[in-house]
Amino acid sequence: MNLNLRHLRALHAVAAEGSFSAAAERLNVVPSALSEVIRQLEMTIGAPLFDRRTRPPAITPLGENFLRDTKPLLDGMDRAVSRLRQSAGLEDGTLLLGASPSAISELLVPILLDFLHNRPGLRCTLHDDIAETLATMVSDGRLDLAVAGRAQHSPDLRQRAILRDPVGLACSTDHALAAKHAVPIDDLDADMLIGLDSNTGTQHLLTGCPDIPRGFLTPRLQAHSTIAQLCMIRAGLGVALLPRNAVMLFRDPQICFIPVAGLDLWRSLYLLEPARRPLTEAARAFVAMLEAQVPFLHMTEGASPA
Repeated sequence: MNLNLRHLRALHAVAAEGSFSAAAERLNVVPSALSEVIRQLEMTIGAPLFDRRTRPPAITPLGENFLRDTKPLLDGMDRAVSRLRQSAGLEDGTLLLGASPSAISELLVPILLDFLHNRPGLRCTLHDDIAETLATMVSDGRLDLAVAGRAQHSPDLRQRAILRDPVGLACSTDHALAAKHAVPIDDLDADMLIGLDSNTGTQHLLTGCPDIPRGFLTPRLQAHSTIAQLCMIRAGLGVALLPRNAVMLFRDPQICFIPVAGLDLWRSLYLLEPARRPLTEAARAFVAMLEAQVPFLHMTEGASPA
């Protein structure tokens, strides 16, 4: 049947307003246009829905039945459109965000504060993990987005560089090296270092740097995560080579970052996005805010196209 929502809304407007002229005003159309819509509807049905012998035309019993049958359809459509507008306007919905721990304090938390402000109905889950795990979760749909170190290339993933920070020395403020403006790399030895799990992005970065002595890669003390590593540093168990934002993870006044003279090593953070599915409205809005607040966001060489 050649029948659409325009026909149904016209019928319900006339029935609710009691006349064609009042219904036309409500629908913001001229009365003749509304009469034509009703005429098309009656032709499609094959019977009159209004008794035009009365003034104003009265709805027929057939029309009354049709009104009752179609009201749930219109109500359901109105609810669906309302929910759609709420989601598009981010009045509700969910943002599933992943991050490496070192990307949280200095980068994501300030943006999340702005993003969630005045959006009380929007829910957000923040999952912290290593880059490869986060990349897999973005690829398979368990996360909308992630901010982490560079992951392995995947056709299901797009990676865009956000920012970079230098690798230096993390130590407690009462350590002997804390008073130095910069520490020569030759003043360090493996016995004082706390290493990281070999699967972490920082450890991959150190391993790939020719200026890092090989003995630094397998120190006596090792932590599974940056959080555990910082706890050990704070307790005075040793020092570590870490990106500056990782050292500032908790903004702990008892842990400081010191440049390492002779070490020109930088860690890059990337925005990991799905390449083969569209972003949710919440994720799209978050990316827009990230792009606005991190103006040097750019496409990384070799990244998959959207």
